[in-house]
Amino acid sequence: MAEPKSDLPYFVHPTAEVAATAAIGAGTKIWHQSQIMGGARIGTNCKLGKSVYVDSGVEIGNNVKIQNGISVYKGVTVEDDVLLGPHMVFTNDLYPRAFNDSYEILPTLVKKGASVGANATIVCGVTLGNFCMVGAGSVVTADVTDYALVVGNPARVIGYVCACGKRLAVDYKNKRDGQVICERCGKQFKIEASLLSVI
Repeated sequence: MAEPKSDLPYFVHPTAEVAATAAIGAGTKIWHQSQIMGGARIGTNCKLGKSVYVDSGVEIGNNVKIQNGISVYKGVTVEDDVLLGPHMVFTNDLYPRAFNDSYEILPTLVKKGASVGANATIVCGVTLGNFCMVGAGSVVTADVTDYALVVGNPARVIGYVCACGKRLAVDYKNKRDGQVICERCGKQFKIEASLLSVI
């Protein structure tokens, strides 16, 4: 389907609603029935799928892909190059009640290059590390370290992934320190105290 012509440096589908006070970067595309609230900040070259909601005060970096049916609530910050899979969920209140007018928003940070699988839930107050990967359907209740691969409910580390997405051949269960090379892209990593970092 051809995109309608517009004088804006970004694309907004006719069925989407973008507040005048939202800041949208050049090259970003906002698709069907999405809603961007005032004060939201979205970077350049992002892709927001069908029925995405971005709350006021939310900050989204550059080159972020937000798939269909995702609500990014106040308190969430998403850095560059993040992928949020279809229908994954953010929360922002640990003690939700319909009648509570004095709730506390806990911040959530999704760091550069992280990927969150479809239908995963991210409980507020956590940080998802650089290039980590959250498996589909997982429930994250604690911080995830850089390059960690987590699955389950609650989510647990089962290995590591490279920035390119390939799972690394790491003996995570025995927690051995050492070095590993990505079989796909050749990037080299070191493991110390169960933490992975680039050499």
